[in-house]
Amino acid sequence: MRDTFNLAILRFSSKSPIEGLLAQISTEETSQIVGENSVNPAFDLNNLGSLLAQVIIAVALLLIGWIVATILAKITRSVLKRLRVDERLTQFFGGNESLQSISVTAILAAVVFWVIFLLAVVAFLDALRLTTVSQPLNAFLNQVFSFLPKLGAAILLADVAWVVATISKMVVTQSARSLNLDRQLPLESEGNGSSEGPATMSVAEMLGNTLYWFVFLFFLPLILGVLDLQGSLQPVQNLLNDILGALPFVFKAVIIAVVGWFIARIVRSLVVNLMTAMGIQRIGQRLGLGQTSLGESLATVIGTIVYVLVLIPTAIASLDALQIVAITEPATAMLNQVLTALPKIFTAAIILLLAYVIGRFVAETLTNFLQTIGFDQVFVWLGLERPTVDSQESQPAEAPEQRWRQPSEVMGIVALVGVLLFGAIAAVDVLDIPALSAFVTALVVVIGRVLVGTLIFAVGLYFANLVFRLLASSGTSQGRFLAQAARLATMTFVGAMALQQMGIATSIVNLAFGLLFGSIAVAIALAFGLGCRQIAASQVEEWLNLLKGRNSENS
Repeated sequence: MRDTFNLAILRFSSKSPIEGLLAQISTEETSQIVGENSVNPAFDLNNLGSLLAQVIIAVALLLIGWIVATILAKITRSVLKRLRVDERLTQFFGGNESLQSISVTAILAAVVFWVIFLLAVVAFLDALRLTTVSQPLNAFLNQVFSFLPKLGAAILLADVAWVVATISKMVVTQSARSLNLDRQLPLESEGNGSSEGPATMSVAEMLGNTLYWFVFLFFLPLILGVLDLQGSLQPVQNLLNDILGALPFVFKAVIIAVVGWFIARIVRSLVVNLMTAMGIQRIGQRLGLGQTSLGESLATVIGTIVYVLVLIPTAIASLDALQIVAITEPATAMLNQVLTALPKIFTAAIILLLAYVIGRFVAETLTNFLQTIGFDQVFVWLGLERPTVDSQESQPAEAPEQRWRQPSEVMGIVALVGVLLFGAIAAVDVLDIPALSAFVTALVVVIGRVLVGTLIFAVGLYFANLVFRLLASSGTSQGRFLAQAARLATMTFVGAMALQQMGIATSIVNLAFGLLFGSIAVAIALAFGLGCRQIAASQVEEWLNLLKGRNSENS
């Protein structure tokens, strides 16, 4: 009878929406439904009716649960869309494009639907008294609903963190803007006005965003603790402990840096105003020290130097306050070396400044003296002509007139460079940099040899032209040819001397000069010997006859 009842249930279940579930029911469960201690072994229609009623109730519960789950899911989706949760989360995470494809609204609506539907499924199974199937689902739902208070507490803490972070960001941003930190500490040069590329974050926004995420970092251990995520909580807690341990040192370093920066700005303003009141700009213009290439005045340059001098000890003190050995020790050592070298650098700068002042005085004096004695006619003395510009050639009206420097001015510049080079030698010796001292000394030696070689060539050129004019004005038939030959020989000789003095290919110059004069001597000897052989023989014969006549008279 039990087997017949089981077959009836299976046939009935094939038409019901719970097909396949009743096929898994054991004989013991069926006996519980029918009643294993039934007195009447015949097929009882009353039991079949009660079973049909249970199935109808279970299906109704499942259908009602599905309808309720669908309605609640739609309500959840509508509420979340009205609250613009997806847009707020995307904006919260910085507008990440990868997050825009993920709909949090759809995910939460699906979660609500399946949770309610699982409750309906459990009710459906309980109505059918299928405890074997409903127990795992009940355990799962119990875990879900036991986790919901923790999730709610975590969401509440996240909301509190968001409110605190937003208020803190607003306060810090407004405070920074009221102090004009964006203007005083620009993160981008003012000249960059291109609209391409991402917009640069201002200092106020940077400080606000930093504090914003720090607040979330402080709330993160609380949120993870509420969720019982111990594995993720421990690293975050260690990180937060390290940050909190370093915060006093960071605040101390920041305070030192800010105070030092304000002091440096005040000192720079005082120095610039003092230098301007003292007329340092007029003094600099008299010495030839006008504005720099960036348009800054001499007073501004001095103020900037003082500003840097104040900032260097401030940076050292700030790094010491951090107490981070890996960073502070090398940085502090470098800044200490710079601070130690500053007196030498200033001494060298003063030496160069004095050399420049003396050099300008010497250059002006030498230029005036040479102009007085007519040194500007040196090209005429040397037999050279200065390049001229044809006035008949068409030239643009806007083109500035080309001005050639006078020889006296060139000599003044040479004197200025010479004084500066000697000042550079003294300045480099003060800096105590052997390699740089050797380089500057060698440069001075080379420039001196070049100047002496140029002077030798100029003097030789003068004498070559003088000899040319003397021989050309002698009036002889071969005077012009001899004058050109004498000038060429003199210039060759003087050119060899000048190149040797400059140190340019000394061995090659000596060899070429020796071969040239040797070949000239051999050519003269051969020409005289071969071309004047008869004249030489007659002359020698005449000398012999003269000697013989003297010998005969003496005898």
